[in-house]
Amino acid sequence: MTTQQIENVVTVSRRIDAPASAIFAVLCDPAQHVAIDGAGMLRSSPSQRLAGVGDSFAVEMWNDEMGEYEMTNTVVEFEPNRLITWEPMMTRASRPEDEPDIGVPSQQRWGFTLAPLTATTTRVTETFDCTRSPERLRRVLRGGERWLPAMTATLDKLAESVAQALT
Repeated sequence: MTTQQIENVVTVSRRIDAPASAIFAVLCDPAQHVAIDGAGMLRSSPSQRLAGVGDSFAVEMWNDEMGEYEMTNTVVEFEPNRLITWEPMMTRASRPEDEPDIGVPSQQRWGFTLAPLTATTTRVTETFDCTRSPERLRRVLRGGERWLPAMTATLDKLAESVAQALT
């Protein structure tokens, strides 16, 4: 596992013993994101297949600070078996102080890059980029550093999920 942080962009990479196509299939099915969420914030997401830029999917979420809320993620980069990136936007909030953010793009991006090492082994890199986010959000997220443990756990869970699917 390797991690990297450059101003407001953090990445975590690891090798997963699976072909890129099997990993990409999990990433393109939002219903499987709940099982691989290293932060433990996702509660539900629809079963659908993401097929390209412009596709979107809503996720029910929860955390101690915000309570229950919903984010709608729009795919902004898509290369089959290589890259998927989405940008979230809050579409429902349970706290009154979060309501002004409903419908406002967060200007942050979550993505996964897959680099086949062999036919059955892939280096997967998860990236969180908040370079375009408002200063207050970058400060709260510590330039993304806040997400490093969760990203590490996500890649571990992704590896487990794909291994189970291949057996």
